[in-house]
Amino acid sequence: MTSTDMPLAMAGPEAGRRISTRIWQTAFASVEFRIGLAVFVLLLLAALLYPELSGIDPTKMNIRAKLTPPLFMGEGWDWAHPLGTDQLGRDMLSRALVGLRYSLLIGVSTTVLMLLAGAMIGLFAGYFGGRTDTVLMRLTDAQLSVPMIILAITILGVSRPTIPSIILVLGLAGWPVYARVMRSTVMAERKKEYVRGAMVLGATDLRIMFTLLLPLVLPPMAFVAVLDIARMMIFESVLGFLGLGVQPPTPTFGNVIADGRKYLMNAWWIATMPGVFLVLTLTSINLMGAALERARNAIYGGA
Repeated sequence: MTSTDMPLAMAGPEAGRRISTRIWQTAFASVEFRIGLAVFVLLLLAALLYPELSGIDPTKMNIRAKLTPPLFMGEGWDWAHPLGTDQLGRDMLSRALVGLRYSLLIGVSTTVLMLLAGAMIGLFAGYFGGRTDTVLMRLTDAQLSVPMIILAITILGVSRPTIPSIILVLGLAGWPVYARVMRSTVMAERKKEYVRGAMVLGATDLRIMFTLLLPLVLPPMAFVAVLDIARMMIFESVLGFLGLGVQPPTPTFGNVIADGRKYLMNAWWIATMPGVFLVLTLTSINLMGAALERARNAIYGGA
């Protein structure tokens, strides 16, 4: 690389980092982002540490302790089980926190897969245009015509659901939105002077796409993708509730809530406690995601 084309090669990464830093700083200045971040960090630490430090196996059955109510919520409560136990005597706090682990794992992994797949397809469609754009966008339109949850139920219903298969199905069903956003942004950016300058200097198409355009466009999109983590967690819980998620005895929000619906009258905590953790997690993520999206819109609107 010569000294002449060095600034052009660094334009994309540097601009992407500057925009990302401004988005983060603007969002962090809002109270709701800080509240969401604090709640999320507390839940994450609890999910990572409590099951390990307590030594309680969320799948271990203890029939003698079955249907123990939460602390101070009825007769027979036990300090060893702060949120009570289920119909098989399994500790509800450890089951809810382990369920949070799997829900976050699937939500984050699925969103990353959607973002990367959509970004790649949109990058090629927006940069090359013409027949490449037509083919890729018709593929995108076809994917958009099939609801994500219907596609997931169809595929997972005829196969054994596992964590990788759930991530793959949800991820490959949700990429079209990111592809469209990436395509429109790249189509606008490729007409600017720094891209034309790179072409004049002899930079290849792949080099322009992956060293100039992608580092500039991808970080702001990643901030907005935070909201999709919550959406994927909801989808994972729905699949688990229908019996198409991670299979027992592994606890997830969906299958634990599904087990508890039979005991709503006399053991409401079995279904309620995982629901409370799910609501708190979704709320914290939505608070952060909304603040990041507003920061992104404010920065791009003022740019």
